Amino acid sequence: MSNLISSDTVSFSNQPVYTLTDLSNAVKRTIEANFEIVRVRGEISRPAFPNSGHVYFSLKDMNVSLASVIWKGQISQVNIQPEEGMDVICTGKLTTFAGQSRYQLNVIQIEFAGEGALLKQLETLRLRLELEGLFSEERKQKIPYLPAVIGVVTSPTGAVIRDIVHRISERFGTRILVASVPVQGKGSEQHIASAIAAFNQMTESAKVPKPDVIIVARGGGSLEDLWCFNEEVVVRAVSESSIPIISAVGHETDTTLIDYAADIRAPTPTAAAEIATPVLTELVARILELDYRATHAMERKCQFKDNQLTAAVRGLMHPIDQINLLSQRIDLINERIEKTLQNSLNLKQNYLVNLFERMPTPFQKLADIQVRLIAANEKVSSQIDKILFNSEQTILRYGQLLDAFSFRRVLEKGFALVTDSKGAPVKKSKDAPFGEQVNIQFFDNTRMAQLDPKKLTGDASKIENSIISDGQKKEV
Repeated sequence: MSNLISSDTVSFSNQPVYTLTDLSNAVKRTIEANFEIVRVRGEISRPAFPNSGHVYFSLKDMNVSLASVIWKGQISQVNIQPEEGMDVICTGKLTTFAGQSRYQLNVIQIEFAGEGALLKQLETLRLRLELEGLFSEERKQKIPYLPAVIGVVTSPTGAVIRDIVHRISERFGTRILVASVPVQGKGSEQHIASAIAAFNQMTESAKVPKPDVIIVARGGGSLEDLWCFNEEVVVRAVSESSIPIISAVGHETDTTLIDYAADIRAPTPTAAAEIATPVLTELVARILELDYRATHAMERKCQFKDNQLTAAVRGLMHPIDQINLLSQRIDLINERIEKTLQNSLNLKQNYLVNLFERMPTPFQKLADIQVRLIAANEKVSSQIDKILFNSEQTILRYGQLLDAFSFRRVLEKGFALVTDSKGAPVKKSKDAPFGEQVNIQFFDNTRMAQLDPKKLTGDASKIENSIISDGQKKEV
């Protein structure tokens, strides 16, 4: 057994030794050489959109998951944004990621794997736009009956534009403005939306007249071929258009989102031309019929008026008879006016007589005035007496209050009021110096007094002695 183990060890030692970097590069070259460009179908799982601008997600089926990435520089070339649960076919280059020891797919293109996924995305977008009100009937505009200019947004080549031009020229000679746009493939939705916006931005004063109605048309095709007419940018351009739009995309069984946003849907481009324009022969026939009916109606009206005029002439009076009749009516009216004036004058005269009879004589008026003056005088005298009596009572009460609160009541009890020479009361002893002349008011009289005259005399002698002693000192 030891020999066998030794033999195995010797055989392993013959194998080349790789560094991790060399091994990783060898695996990378092997995978990229054998799987340079591959197309893989699977369901998108866990899409991530970091700030770096790259997009990371996984492709999975029942049992296997494949890491995938869209580099920032490739995103503009991928026309489908990865979403959770999408069944797609990814085209790209298989490579390895040494940092996690795995292989991954560098995606350069994404396409839907089946019509079911497209229909799911279409229904999701339709519900979202419907909630915004882009398909509401209130936004629909009425198609003009006789458009002067028709704008057509379609491919410049193919049977669609020829059918529209031919049908319009057969029915009614209306001017057509064609906006040549691609109607299939990546980026075509931007051209279609821009063409609709350009028609709306035209002014009436421009050399090229502004269309009265727009036809957006394309022939039939698969769901993928018509997908540009399901893009949100096209639907919003149709919804925001101030010019009525007729949608004529595909066959009658084909339905795109602009059919919901357009003001009217035509089953085919030829039908759109018929909706936009009337038939010239029918218009001529209708005009001739209306002209015939108007002429006969005018003749009947004139005949009726002629009969009315004849009947009126028969019923007219002779001018002289009419004048005599009016003159008689004037006489009757004058007579009536005179009687009315006379009656009015009589009524006014009687009214004045009654007024004079009811008016009092000057003596009666003077007597009434004298009576009122006497009554007013008595009333004023009574009021004055009452006011004087009330004033006397008020003064009496105030006098009693004044006596009650007068300081003389205090003096009557034996107290005295001391005031200085100016009449101001002396409240504290320190307010009056020695020898101050004060007035002492008793209850019955006022007397004058001098404060502390003896103390003032003693102090004066002290001052005099001090002056004498100072003088003697100076003489010495």
